Amino acid sequence: MMQHRVVVMGVAGCGKSSLGGALAQAEGLRLIEGDEFHSDANRAKMARGIPLTDADRAGWLDTLAGELRAGTGGAVLTCSALKRAYRDRLRAAAPGLRFVFMDIDPASARARIEARQGAHFFSPMLVESQFAALEPPDAEPGVLRVDALAPLRQLLAEVSAWLRGGGRP
Repeated sequence: MMQHRVVVMGVAGCGKSSLGGALAQAEGLRLIEGDEFHSDANRAKMARGIPLTDADRAGWLDTLAGELRAGTGGAVLTCSALKRAYRDRLRAAAPGLRFVFMDIDPASARARIEARQGAHFFSPMLVESQFAALEPPDAEPGVLRVDALAPLRQLLAEVSAWLRGGGRP
């Protein structure tokens, strides 16, 4: 069993939950589904198409950091982690934390969100705000960028190889 702590990150609709769940199961790691930790107030804002502010996300990030700190062994966290400051906050809670950045274009993200409407609280109206807030982690250490549109099986193999040291960066 691997002891890695990894965040599967990216804008809404990129497939964080799908890859995170598959990765946690394949590697025998605990899954921390970030969306489950949003407050009712934040969920209501997003459902109405109102973007969250840094202040709205602060408590959520603190809770997720606590989840990373509390667990022994490895974990997979699904979290948008759109800004460097958010990622650094999570890194402070779990030294050596790694990130898988699921890169997707706005049209594909919107199409995925529209396809799941009614099954998830996130409004398609927020796609633009997600991309506006996104600070890609290109120059940050411990980050693997993947094509979010690649087949899940391929993504899982790529991330697993990277975590074991046999993949790229």
